[in-house]
Amino acid sequence: MTTTLAIVADTHVPKRARDLPPELWHEIEDAAVVIHAGDWVDVRLLDEMEARSRRLVAVFGNNDHGALRDRLPEVARVEIEGLRLGVVHETGASKGREERCSALYPDLDVLVFGHSHIPWDTTTATGLRLLNPGSPTDRRRQPWCTYLTATADAGQLTDVTLHRLPPRTTA
Repeated sequence: MTTTLAIVADTHVPKRARDLPPELWHEIEDAAVVIHAGDWVDVRLLDEMEARSRRLVAVFGNNDHGALRDRLPEVARVEIEGLRLGVVHETGASKGREERCSALYPDLDVLVFGHSHIPWDTTTATGLRLLNPGSPTDRRRQPWCTYLTATADAGQLTDVTLHRLPPRTTA
């Protein structure tokens, strides 16, 4: 059986946007599992994402405090269709990331992280796949706001797609 995933991080609602883009809400509602790698900023987005997703796997980020830290772990580990997946907000500097994460997470097949707002997809020498979906609301120096979708099936992650969001319009 295959399981569809919607993968986001660094939403920063309402500081960087009033809400998530409609395209992303559609993906969240359609996915079997939603993964959020932290920096929600406001607990109201967590409440809404829990209500609109079938299953949510999420962590807190460095900009999350109060109820977000009370309700979310710093690191989450789940198994989805035989795929051992972890979620964390920060992994440190990009230099040495592969070696560092391989040592810290030897029990995982995939580690989803956030913090940098920079999309990232690499596989370490030990076979750990590292994914960062970027940010759907705050592109920083990136050309696009982004998120990821993927499929988990028989212990494999497939169909990993980086989605670019159209520029936001101010109302």
